[in-house]
Amino acid sequence: MAVCNVSLQVLPIVPDERLYEVVDKAIEVIQKSGVKYVVGPMETTMEGELDELLEIVKQAQQACIDAGAKRIASVVKIGYSVEGVSIEEKIAKYRQ
Repeated sequence: MAVCNVSLQVLPIVPDERLYEVVDKAIEVIQKSGVKYVVGPMETTMEGELDELLEIVKQAQQACIDAGAKRIASVVKIGYSVEGVSIEEKIAKYRQ
């Protein structure tokens, strides 16, 4: 399968003062996974094989539960092309 991008936004249902703490747990899962990723202000985008990235999504959601969220709303976006797609090709022209 070709390399693709998966973006994940987790919205854990926790008190406001714990929101970033719980979101950080999801990002930590992504960081430890070893895949290429970019943290943005609204979501984190990963690059790799689709099956691996979807497994990371599941683990990130579980990390939110383990951190005390009773519910999580998540937004997942998949960028896929038969030839493969990279984060760099999408954002390189915006980097200085």
